[in-house]
Amino acid sequence: MKTNYLRSALLLIAATALTTAANAQKPGKKTALNSYNNYDTFDGKGRERIQTNWKGKTYQMELANNKLIALAVDGEIIPSTKWGEYSTVIAAIREQIRKDRIQAKKDQAQAKIDQEHARRDQQQAKRDQEQASREQAHAKLDQEQAERDQVQAKRDQEQAAKDQQQAKRDQEQAARDQEQAKRDQEQAHLDQIQAKKDQEQAAEDQRQLKLMTSDLVADHIIPDEGALHELSFNGEELIVNGKKQPDSVFKKYSQKYPRFARGNTSYENGKRQFNGLHIHRN
Repeated sequence: MKTNYLRSALLLIAATALTTAANAQKPGKKTALNSYNNYDTFDGKGRERIQTNWKGKTYQMELANNKLIALAVDGEIIPSTKWGEYSTVIAAIREQIRKDRIQAKKDQAQAKIDQEHARRDQQQAKRDQEQASREQAHAKLDQEQAERDQVQAKRDQEQAAKDQQQAKRDQEQAARDQEQAKRDQEQAHLDQIQAKKDQEQAAEDQRQLKLMTSDLVADHIIPDEGALHELSFNGEELIVNGKKQPDSVFKKYSQKYPRFARGNTSYENGKRQFNGLHIHRN
């Protein structure tokens, strides 16, 4: 077991070095997402490697048959004697990964259902058009029969008129069905675009919050990044951990982080049932 732990620790050190080197080569690059998850099952023996950003720290771990065999936090290898200190966060990370995978499967299934509905609507519109064409042909036959049979002509003509009206309604319905199918497809496309924008904006907000937290530490408002528990920021005041900041600090942060100032922003970490960043637009 000790040999496996040392080998896994060496692999984590190598992965950490590669990640650090890759980031050092691109100092000016801004990514859409700062949080990332890598899942890698390898060697066919139930091994899994996880790398993720979780509440401002980078966790790298390796598991074999769902048991932890190596752990690193912010590039520092954690000895097995201290793994118990990280059991809660490791469990939370694995639970979030499990939920993300379940949600991804649900989203894929729903997208497939939506596509199938759109396909069925198109097929129904085509059938309606074909039915309208058949009814128009039948109406013509009824009119021809009316000419050949004077006694039946009146009744046949009335029926033909009814058939024509129905055919017109069917054509109009078919046109509406086609238009609705088109709108559904366009809306689905717009929803996909909006979802991507929302994801990108959420990632940018998290990046800005991290930068702002670093500034709070640099300005000696909080001792370290982990000390930020509550933050309230709007167009009138800046409150950090329940303490209202001076006007000079408020103006400085309003100029540097205008989105947070304009958005009536609040942040909570570890005090209530729902934690995280909230931006409310007036």
